[in-house]
Amino acid sequence: MIKACFFDIDGTLFSHTTNKVPDSAKDALARLRQNGIKTIVCTGRSLSDYQNLPVSDIPFDGYLTLNGMLCYDSEFNIFSGTPIPDEDTDILKMIFLAEKIPITIITENGLAQNIVNETVTKTQADANEAVPPVQVYRREKVYQVSAFVNDRQREMLTKLLDHSDVTSWHETGVDIVAKGSGKDVGIKNYIDRYGIKQEETMAFGDGENDIRMLKFVGIGVALGNAKDALKEIADYVTADIDDDGIEKALKHFNLI
Repeated sequence: MIKACFFDIDGTLFSHTTNKVPDSAKDALARLRQNGIKTIVCTGRSLSDYQNLPVSDIPFDGYLTLNGMLCYDSEFNIFSGTPIPDEDTDILKMIFLAEKIPITIITENGLAQNIVNETVTKTQADANEAVPPVQVYRREKVYQVSAFVNDRQREMLTKLLDHSDVTSWHETGVDIVAKGSGKDVGIKNYIDRYGIKQEETMAFGDGENDIRMLKFVGIGVALGNAKDALKEIADYVTADIDDDGIEKALKHFNLI
């Protein structure tokens, strides 16, 4: 029996075609909660980014942000965090100061951005995110770094950062988090906290950074608009986000 469902945001709950959450998904989430099943956000976005989206007016039972690196309960109290190790933070700080690659450093208290160029502007526009203002990085624990890169630069970052994982969320956007961590770690911290078994979980996603999440949960669902790599490892592939994919999958598994 499923007791908790975890949802990616971009391309899963929030449509970049319509710039809203499908009404069918909103209704499905409400019915899930009425049936006693916890609904939890599991996103690569920071909490402040999430709170600026239309999805933020939907009540959830938890918020696993920054790909599970900084996790909040239903009242937005932090209950777990996994920062990037200092060795890689030092490298990322040097890259930040060199201003050759645009990067966003995200801490508990906000973010720092070194430069903004055309790649940043286009990538953020595609993701319906505001272009971050250039801000100085002050030495704090770093929970995630977003880099705006081409393929060669991504390969360079992967080789340089021995203690971090680099995953794509856009053709020119990658997330960097502590190695071995990810949305699956955030989910494990959540279910351990609330006494839920791994086999009692379900997750929905569409991107590369959802692979570990879908592999970890009892049932992993890929949206019809998901990347092929995610569809290949999913337990079930539902319809596109704008074709009532969330609702159809939940009905398929008799959860609503």
